[in-house]
Amino acid sequence: MEGVGVSSALPTAQFWRGKKVLLTGHTGFKGSWAALWLRELGAEVTGFALPPAADQPLFHVAGVDRTIRSLFGDLRDLGAVRQAVDIVKPEIVLHLAAQALVRRSLADPVETFASNVMGTVHLLEATRGVPGLKGVLAVTSDKVYANEEKGLAFVEDDKLGGKDPYSASKAAAEIVVYSYARSYFDRAGIRLATARGGNVIGGGDHSQDRLVPDIVRAVRGGKPLELRHPEATRPWQHVLDCLNGYLIYAEALISSCDLPRALNFGPDPAHPLPVSAVADAIFQALGQNPAWVHKPVPGSIEMKALAVNSQEARRILNWRDRLAGTPSLIWTAQWYAAEAAGQDMHAFTLNQISRFSTL
Repeated sequence: MEGVGVSSALPTAQFWRGKKVLLTGHTGFKGSWAALWLRELGAEVTGFALPPAADQPLFHVAGVDRTIRSLFGDLRDLGAVRQAVDIVKPEIVLHLAAQALVRRSLADPVETFASNVMGTVHLLEATRGVPGLKGVLAVTSDKVYANEEKGLAFVEDDKLGGKDPYSASKAAAEIVVYSYARSYFDRAGIRLATARGGNVIGGGDHSQDRLVPDIVRAVRGGKPLELRHPEATRPWQHVLDCLNGYLIYAEALISSCDLPRALNFGPDPAHPLPVSAVADAIFQALGQNPAWVHKPVPGSIEMKALAVNSQEARRILNWRDRLAGTPSLIWTAQWYAAEAAGQDMHAFTLNQISRFSTL
């Protein structure tokens, strides 16, 4: 595995200081980290999202609730979205809100399509006439591609698709964004693009049916971890590496007209890690002996192999994973260990953001 400190561009306080940013999904895992980082950069951040779910305590634990202004509402409600946009009058919109779980999408496809497709429509409809708006970056997923399980790393021009409702909804959101860009945003001089991130890990995620939170629950509950697909490979990436890509992409979009409408952000596909290897490493980083059992799900349509090619982001933005491989797992485990020890997690989270910026 790779190490710490690979040279990469970073977001600049000079750019973000004083910018009015509307951040959707700020009560979730990635959104909470993004809110704290943007505030550290000096941005005037307002979040719009549903109140934090019971399995997403990071918003409170890391002190996001007392750090930025929050507007609570539902992206599926166009009136609520319009009201939030009118209050903020943003210069930059970062759209992270989504129903982000594959298995939940299988259980409730209507909610998933309503949130991820029509929620995106509502946001773009509400923002397309905002005076002073400079750019919108909509976050989709590495799962937007039509995956035939051939082990190839997808590039941005590959065919979109989706076997499950989550993947399909994110692919549909890509088409929504492209249509709004060509129909409205381009002619208004507003930059609109999508970012396709990998499988993100990091401290503070407590979602159901995600690998690292499942490990943490197993350790704290003294029970063996159940793995559905221990052989499956994913583009594992620390949340700070992923967000770093989003933020420098947003900067570049607003500063230049000659950029792609979509970019992948993921680790080097030449070194795929199966679920079992990540689980073993996280157990060990938490000071535990690996303890998992294979519990297959009959008829599962979850992807067995997934990788994205991020050469365009590396070439255009000078973006790299600064926490590639083992360090991403160690930093993740350290966060959960600090939480279990009762440390001040607002300070600890800010310290990880600060350390990341000096690697």
